[in-house]
Amino acid sequence: MPEPFRADVPLQRIGKYEIIKEVARGTTGTVYLSHDPYFRRDVAIKVYHPTTPADPIRHRVSRQMFLSEAHLVGLLQHPHILPIYDAGEEEGHCYIVSEFVYGARTLATYCREDNLLPPDAVVEIAYKGARALAYAHSRGVIHRDIKPSNLMLNVQSELRIIDFGIALGPNGIGSSIEGIAGSPSYMSPEQVQSASLSNRSDIYSLGAVMYELLTGVRPFRGANLAKLMHQIVYATPAPIHTLRDGVPEELESVVMTALSKDPEKRYASGQDLAAALTGVHQKFRAQVDQVDQQEHFARLRRLPFFHEFSHAEITEILRASDWEVHEPGTDLVREGEIEDRFYVTIEGALAVHKDDALIGRLGAGDCFGEAACLSGARRQATIRAEGPVTVLRVSSTRLEQASPACQLHFNKVFLRSLVSRLQGAPKRD
Repeated sequence: MPEPFRADVPLQRIGKYEIIKEVARGTTGTVYLSHDPYFRRDVAIKVYHPTTPADPIRHRVSRQMFLSEAHLVGLLQHPHILPIYDAGEEEGHCYIVSEFVYGARTLATYCREDNLLPPDAVVEIAYKGARALAYAHSRGVIHRDIKPSNLMLNVQSELRIIDFGIALGPNGIGSSIEGIAGSPSYMSPEQVQSASLSNRSDIYSLGAVMYELLTGVRPFRGANLAKLMHQIVYATPAPIHTLRDGVPEELESVVMTALSKDPEKRYASGQDLAAALTGVHQKFRAQVDQVDQQEHFARLRRLPFFHEFSHAEITEILRASDWEVHEPGTDLVREGEIEDRFYVTIEGALAVHKDDALIGRLGAGDCFGEAACLSGARRQATIRAEGPVTVLRVSSTRLEQASPACQLHFNKVFLRSLVSRLQGAPKRD
């Protein structure tokens, strides 16, 4: 029978993984930082707290949560879902191995009235969450526990949905977890009533998260669980505009549609919710200060990288890009990661590291992110800001929406600049 974890006896190894340090502890398990020497990457290991047959209910639920996540290994591979690399059981200890997210913080950080995100940032996060849920639902997986603490952002503010421990999956995965499973404040009306669930239950939960991110309060609150559940089933949440100024009517409408009591009145899929958020996002983009856009255009025009581009092509690239400013010490790219983005340095200096050794530096006009040229290719080096840096992050997916001529021109200049840098040739003026 496995002994329970003790704070004064830290875990040294689990499976083939050596434990570096404990990073979090919850009700169902403890998360550790470890290193995978084979793939040369840091990983997070969630070790479920040992249970015994003497506590049959807790033992069954804990083991079912582990099996649910373990069975999802390899089933869900999406940029905004935390990837699971491995799962196993050793000496009664069940564990899940996943990506270790550096600089991680959950959306719970931004659910306080004194620390709310701008509405356009909420739209972007929710859009990514909706797309990820659409992907999971297309593979027969219903998360069942979408809430701020299960939505994580990395240092680059990229979203990761985590914790599929109570998910319903294909072939009956998770179906043996009976009763109310999840976090009551974010449950759909059908979920709190233990009715059968569809993908629209996750849509409701994401709507509840959006509501809290925009207002700093949950859509429903009760003095006890019974009152909370009654409100979820019968009450109407306070209109968002009464709790926060500056939230567009179109965005409030999207949130309230997602929070409809009747599943049939919600968005039919994550794709539909994402489409509605895209419309809101386009209105936000249209309101961006034109002076800033003109300044961005002028700064790109001055860089040698963009000397050969036409006015229209630079405009197309700006639409496919994000203008980012990073603090010193920020890793824009990490060795071994898979990403679909190119980068062009606008201002500042970056260091190139491989195997923790400095192998070069980049400056204004230099490009990087060549792994995005190949589907599934891993980054070959870490690119770290030496001081404050400004970069243009170009999404290969969004660039595909540009004109064929613009795509061809960008790829040609990008690869030529890359070859020139690798050969040590002088830069073009």
